[in-house]
Amino acid sequence: MSITSDEVNFLVYRYLQESGFSHSAFTFGIESHISQSNINGTLVPPAALISILQKGLQYVEAEISINEDGTVFDGRPIESLSLIDAVMPDVVQTRQQAFRDKLAQQQAACAMAITAASNQPNAPKNGEAIVNGEENGTHTMYNHIEPMEMDVDVEIPASKATVLRGHESEVFISPALDVDWQNNTTFASCSTDMCIHVCRMGSDRPLKTFQGHTNEVNAIKWDPSGMLLASCSDDMTLKIWSMKQDSWVHDLQAHSKEIYTIKWSPTGPGTSNPNFNIMLASASFDSTVRLWDVERGVCIHTLTKHQEPVYSVAFSPDGKHLASGSFDKCVHIWNTMSGALVHSYRGTGGIFEVCWNSTGDKVGASASDGSVCLIRL
Repeated sequence: MSITSDEVNFLVYRYLQESGFSHSAFTFGIESHISQSNINGTLVPPAALISILQKGLQYVEAEISINEDGTVFDGRPIESLSLIDAVMPDVVQTRQQAFRDKLAQQQAACAMAITAASNQPNAPKNGEAIVNGEENGTHTMYNHIEPMEMDVDVEIPASKATVLRGHESEVFISPALDVDWQNNTTFASCSTDMCIHVCRMGSDRPLKTFQGHTNEVNAIKWDPSGMLLASCSDDMTLKIWSMKQDSWVHDLQAHSKEIYTIKWSPTGPGTSNPNFNIMLASASFDSTVRLWDVERGVCIHTLTKHQEPVYSVAFSPDGKHLASGSFDKCVHIWNTMSGALVHSYRGTGGIFEVCWNSTGDKVGASASDGSVCLIRL
């Protein structure tokens, strides 16, 4: 059996993703160079790390239950092992010895019970039995032909755990994850505390606070007109907000995992492409990109060619194309009208950022292995 560090790192990376630790997975993936490994993630089943740990734990428990000569102990282990117990030094030897001691005590207790039964003046005949109950909760059975496992005193220690209730958020100051300017004096910020604050320079209090997400808010973006604010969250939703109301305008739900980033199209009123409807693109850890009709609040295209989390999206200057970059090392170029894939590029590392030039004929992409690629269209 062989285990490589790349395999261990990949299983840990997948565990972090599956457990909802998306930001930790992102950082760990960069530091451990997951994108440079040759492991095909689509072939690895969910919860692979947990499955391997469970099998290893069962192996250690089985090892405790086996004598040195290969025979199995007549009974069960004293207690099941925790994962920490299983990796502690000498755990197998100490548990095996405790198991032997318990069996010896049980056999000795049975032998004493049989001896005592033979000395009873009214000892029952074979096939009969007398069971005596004692104040300490033990029971003694007499005249059983074969030794039986005896009940012993069990001490249940009082719980020393203290449960603190009442906190509904982190005690420390929550990190801010994104900031976007509405104009030269007003900006919005989002945080892991699930809130969005709209602030103005010179004011020590927010102009408005939007609440509605149920998990960390990863990104916020004002639309080109500055009238609508879009937000995306680890709660797998996008929300559209307006300064004219306290609740969201649209609650967009379709992604099956965390949404990492969003981008507005450079179209609609107030842009250089006023004859095209405005769209919103969302990139998710579910490996998809979605295009939304914000006016109707519906998804118009689901782009599904990526195999790993998508970290970046960018519209071309005319809004007719969308570039997306993923941890699968691919940059895809899509037609925003039809949703068709029109161009693909595969790099040497996970793609973290994509950006168009001003004329819309080139796309730049930065990767996790330190490379930067330039794609000519």
